Amino acid sequence: QMQSEPLLTKGLIRKVKLCQQLGITAGGLDKLKKRDPSFPKPIKDSEARQAAAYYVVAEVEAWLQHRVAQRDAQAVA
Repeated sequence: QMQSEPLLTKGLIRKVKLCQQLGITAGGLDKLKKRDPSFPKPIKDSEARQAAAYYVVAEVEAWLQHRVAQRDAQAVA
């Protein structure tokens, strides 16, 4: 019996990969985060400034769905 892939493999995503998936540059992501403070905050590997930042895939997906819902609500208005 095939086991389905555990959700945790999709749990976290690196900033670089997230940018690829969203189709934007790292600079574009930074601008987006400044413009929209509701964008999910990353989780840092450690306190060091150079620590790798990971985003929670589910949070980013929920944020995108919320944005689409807002857009659709405005289209109706």
